[in-house]
Order: sequence, then structure tokens, then C-alpha cells
Amino acid sequence: MATSSSFAQIWSGVQVEYDEGKLTADAPHSPPTPIVRRPSKPKTYPQQVGYKWQIVWRNVIGFVVLHSITITGFYMILFGLVQIKTILFMCLVGMCSGLGITVGAHRLWAHRCYNARLPMRVLLAIFQTLAFQNHIYEWVRDHRVHHKFTDTDADPHNSARGFFFSHMGWLMVRKHPDVSGKGCVVDMKDLEADPVVMWQKKYYLWLVPLVTFLIPSYIPYWLWQERFWYSFVVVGVTRYMISLHFTWLVNSAAHIWGTKPYDKSITPTENPTVALLAFGEGWHNYHHAFPWDYKAAELGNYRLNLSTAFIDACARLGLAYNLKTANADLVEKRSRRTGDGTKRHHHEHHNHHHVDGGVWGWGDEDMAEDDKQVVQVID
Repeated sequence: MATSSSFAQIWSGVQVEYDEGKLTADAPHSPPTPIVRRPSKPKTYPQQVGYKWQIVWRNVIGFVVLHSITITGFYMILFGLVQIKTILFMCLVGMCSGLGITVGAHRLWAHRCYNARLPMRVLLAIFQTLAFQNHIYEWVRDHRVHHKFTDTDADPHNSARGFFFSHMGWLMVRKHPDVSGKGCVVDMKDLEADPVVMWQKKYYLWLVPLVTFLIPSYIPYWLWQERFWYSFVVVGVTRYMISLHFTWLVNSAAHIWGTKPYDKSITPTENPTVALLAFGEGWHNYHHAFPWDYKAAELGNYRLNLSTAFIDACARLGLAYNLKTANADLVEKRSRRTGDGTKRHHHEHHNHHHVDGGVWGWGDEDMAEDDKQVVQVID
């Protein structure tokens, strides 16, 4: 697997590079490997013959440093060393960065759940850069691989290897060869045609220090004379690490603990706590069953789904359009057929044929035709 010594990989570890010249034997000319469904309960991950975990020590050291600074940031907050305005500003910046991931990288670019006009795409690209979880192109490629090959060797954060690995351990070791192999065959033409995505990708290493750390840290210093060092620790690093852990919970906790009302054969679960912390991304069993639904949940309210509220607000302003959501009839049928029985059903339905899993979102060639026919599109 190709490796990178870039600033992004050293500090966040989220970058996965794929060597386009070294494809695996089953890509791209042979049919895709069938999806392997593992038991929903995590189990000890067996080492593949010939594959040995290699610790990426620079990432380990980076996480130790960042978490140490974060502890200092909590100390400053708890003991009143920073102004209230700085703490509120930290929350605002954290919310913006979170929306850059959930509304932007995830629901817009990774799953194509809706369309966004240029001003909204630019804003979301800025927010996503603020989150510092690698540039949009890499984030989306990793996430589409995750959906196509959930909890297999090709999944970057395979939850079958346990909570710690799927939470952050996967960033501390070299990627499994299958991750790069399958990443080479994921369709990315839609992102390559988006000038916003490609511009951010080109200048990402220049944008990250400015957008993620320096500008947010200078604003409290300029506007209300907060000490720059305090602002950097709290608004820059502490906010960043909190956002990372909230995002990581989707990969770990929401694949281990919770109910499976839509598909009991897959590991993702419905986890309200993760939904709260990750702006609506914790309704994960629904999301993996219907990855093209812009709500990423069946819920009709915004209490635990801030991301949906943001998209709906943008739609009212004319910035978002073609919002795709699952027909209630489709959801009910799927739940009755494959759910664990925790969802309340109101009436009977006929059988419905559906491809279980292995779909990254709208536009995936493996998406069932009958699903496309019952999707509701909100202009």
C-alpha cells in the first residue's frame, strides 16, 4: 500500500492512499467480491495469513500529543482560565465542523442524498476542512469502501476487530491490503467532476493549518482579547479532538451497541446517544439499509438529527434540492422482512425484494431497481 508523510496523515491518520498501479487480483477486471456478512456481535479478528499489523508510530505519537493538549484544554475550561465567549465560540466552531462532515462529506458527497448549489458546496467544503478529517475526496472514497464492504478486511475501520480498533486503533496501524485494493474500484467520477472538491483536494495541506487551527484560534484573540495560546488550546486542539471522537463513535459504538429494526443481519445499530453527539448519524442501522436517504433516519423530527434540520433549512433557501428519502412503504416492508422486531409496525405489506447491504448510496450500480422506483425526491 502506498503511504504518505503528509501533515494530514501524521496528525489525523485518516488518509488512505491507493496505488493505482497495484490493483488486487479481483480488481478492476473481475467481478466484485461478494459481500460477506459477519455476525452482529463483534468477535476477535483473525489475522490474515501473510498480513501483519504494523504500528504507525508517528500517528501514535501525534495522538498522544493531541490528547495531552486536550486534557490541558479541559483544565482551562473547568477552572475558568478562558472566557465564556471563547467556550461558546469553541462550540460554534465544533458545530460547523461537524456539519461539514455529516451534511457535506457524508450525505452530500459520499451518498449523493441530495444536490447542493455552488454557495452551499463551498460553505460545506470550508466546514469540512475545519473538521480536518482528510480532504473530501479521500473521506468519500474511504466511506464508500466502508459501505460496500462493511466489517470485512476491506473496511478501513472493521468493527469485527473490536471497539478500540474501529474507534481509533485503525488510524494507528497500516491499512489492510484489501482497503487499498477495493478503494481502487469504487466509482469516484462524480467527485472528480466537482470543481469544489478537486480544488480543496489540490490545496488541502495549505488550507488545513489556516482553516482548522490558526483562523479559529485568532478570532477570540482579535475580537475579545483572549490569550492566543489559550484560544489555540481550547478552540483549536480541544475542539478538534472532541469532534474527532464524536465522529469515531459512529464507526465504533454505532456498530456494536443498539437495536437493528431494519436489518438484523448487519452490524450497524440504532444508537440515540451517538445520534445526539454526531448530529443525527447514530441511526446507523437505518442508514446502512437506506444509505441514499438524506435524513439518515426514519425520524420525522429534528431532536436528534441536527444535520437533517440544516439540510431542510438550506432547501427552503433554495440551496439544496433533489432531497432523496425512502418511501414509508419501503421502510415498513424492509423492517418486517429483515428487522429484529424492535420497530412498531402498523399494517401488513406484501413481500419486497431488496439487495441487502453493499450499496454506498444513490448512483451505486448495485442499487436495486425497485428501490429507485419507490424513492421520494423532494425538489
